[in-house]
Amino acid sequence: MKKSLMLCMIVVLVLMTACGNSDKKAASANSPDAKDTITVWTYPVHGTYEDELKGLVSAFETEHPNITVKTEILSWAEGPQKFDVALNAGSPPDLYFHAVDGTYVNTGLALDIDPYMTDEIKNDYLPGTLELAQIGGKQYGLPLYQFQWGWGGNKRILEEAGVDWKSIQQNGWTWSEFTETAAKLTKKLPDGSTQYGLVTDGTSLDFIEMLTRNNGMPDVLNEKGEFQWGDDRITQTLTFIKNLIDKGYMPKETAAIAPAKRSDMFYAGQAAIISKAIPYYDVMIKNRNKDIDAGKVTGEKIDFVLLPVPHGDSAPAKTTMGAEGYIAFKQKNDKGEQHAKNTFMVMEYLSNAKAGNASNELVLPFVRKSQADMYAGKELGTPETIAASKKMAENIQIPVTLSLDTAVAAKMKQFKEQVVTPNIQALYSGEKTPKTIAEDFKSKAGQMLGQ
Repeated sequence: MKKSLMLCMIVVLVLMTACGNSDKKAASANSPDAKDTITVWTYPVHGTYEDELKGLVSAFETEHPNITVKTEILSWAEGPQKFDVALNAGSPPDLYFHAVDGTYVNTGLALDIDPYMTDEIKNDYLPGTLELAQIGGKQYGLPLYQFQWGWGGNKRILEEAGVDWKSIQQNGWTWSEFTETAAKLTKKLPDGSTQYGLVTDGTSLDFIEMLTRNNGMPDVLNEKGEFQWGDDRITQTLTFIKNLIDKGYMPKETAAIAPAKRSDMFYAGQAAIISKAIPYYDVMIKNRNKDIDAGKVTGEKIDFVLLPVPHGDSAPAKTTMGAEGYIAFKQKNDKGEQHAKNTFMVMEYLSNAKAGNASNELVLPFVRKSQADMYAGKELGTPETIAASKKMAENIQIPVTLSLDTAVAAKMKQFKEQVVTPNIQALYSGEKTPKTIAEDFKSKAGQMLGQ
């Protein structure tokens, strides 16, 4: 009996000691001075961003010696899939570079950072920019810059064809006007190859999304979650694209053109205009021209012209814009409140005034007053590109995903992946007609979107 009592007492003491140690560990983990590691997955945002990021991380770690920042630079091609796998497994990085996405929030792992936002931080953001990283009124990310999609032209080719690109930058152009221009820009070159009016790639949805937004459709759904791609507007848009291919203004092999090939054709003078040309092309092409002068690259030097996307003849002009920056995540095995606070501290630091260099390098609108002040007078883009970008920003189309219920946004993403992508490729290859595709959109929307 005494032995049993003694054994029970020993077990109780062991359990109490274990619990005490566990409590100490938990308290230590949630202490502001505890050692912590924050993981950051990002992309080569601009040509020297990796070096820029190293500098920011080094400065942060000097100021916060208890926090280690572990970064990984992903490739644009494979990074999104790698992140999706990690997110679905419940182990995303603490910070991920992307636009805020309703599908991320829908997982329950996106971190609401409102509790950590101070008035000083909020007031530093320019009007309307913080909202570009909110879903349902909650802040899930901090923008680093405002992205902007446009088209880009080769100034020499445009001027040789008598195209008034300055007027287009200021006043925009309709689909009819673009079609007339594309006819002037398309011709046979001395080496027997074709100079096309326009080139796009056949693998992404950027092209169709830019055009539908310029024909009265903000996205597959509108801000209220109502299906848009089921009436004459989508048929008109698809027909506009088909006519450009049928008339030879775009390559007939568009379905097989990868993004890199699209750029190569533009650089080689085989296309007068390239689709989805962000203002950063101005800096990229100037750097390429320097490399040509230095003998590092062979080819013709190009003067870049930023162009707005043409709009439907009866529709208003719209510029695809939003914000990209860092989104905060927690993991399935939650690391605690102090880790969340540390995550936010890193996030804010990687989005600070000095980090505004990303906007400057990309020739994109700043998101913070401190960034605009720090880089005032140091603009890298040409005055023409900066002016055209500002003019295009007047017609901003804010992403509808910021207004949609997260479950609805997830369904729309699935619809694009499973329905829109194969249909657009079928359009490029001539396998399906615009009318057939429009009917398929409407039919599948009933099945997948309930509309």
